[in-house]
Amino acid sequence: MVIRAGSLLLALDLAGTAVFALNGALTAVRAARLDIVGVVALGMITALGGGIIRDVILGYLPPATFRDWRYLVVAATGALVAFAWGRRLDRLAFPIEVFDALGLSFFAVTGATKALDAGLGPVQAVILGAVTGVGGGTIRDVLIGRVPTVLTSGLYAIPALVGALVTVGAAELGLRGWPAAVIAVVACFVIRMVGVRFDLNAPAPPGAPRP
Repeated sequence: MVIRAGSLLLALDLAGTAVFALNGALTAVRAARLDIVGVVALGMITALGGGIIRDVILGYLPPATFRDWRYLVVAATGALVAFAWGRRLDRLAFPIEVFDALGLSFFAVTGATKALDAGLGPVQAVILGAVTGVGGGTIRDVLIGRVPTVLTSGLYAIPALVGALVTVGAAELGLRGWPAAVIAVVACFVIRMVGVRFDLNAPAPPGAPRP
């Protein structure tokens, strides 16, 4: 069965929306102690922020979030699931990190792919892929009053850049579809989780305090 590029992008976009909604809502439950309005709002903002930034930059207005009801439903559902079950995960940081890494990976791939489809060059596509991946998490961190993860963790932006780079590189070689997307997602996810597991960061200025 042949899977169209549009279906692939939509599937990855919705998958990223779902896992980022869970991540944002779990972060609200675990770190910010918000009520149901705050939990759902933070989950949806985390899930939709990166995609909105991407679409605005590409000139896709209104953004896909407001043109396709599925984005809002998936984001709200993910946030509500996290609200209902989040207390059981309250003491567990690992599920939040996993969801964050998955969302980062999905959005890095869709951001780079949509940039290429819009006619942007390879370098611009890599940058936009990374921006799409880190956008929602950055907004989330600002709203709960902490320094964004992308600025304190060296292996956060870097995995997004790698995922976007693999996507762009595969496209330049004429490779599109699920195989290239899966490889890019796995590359981003593995690098991010290795960073989480071993507490790795990019080099900091000499004498700078450890984040």
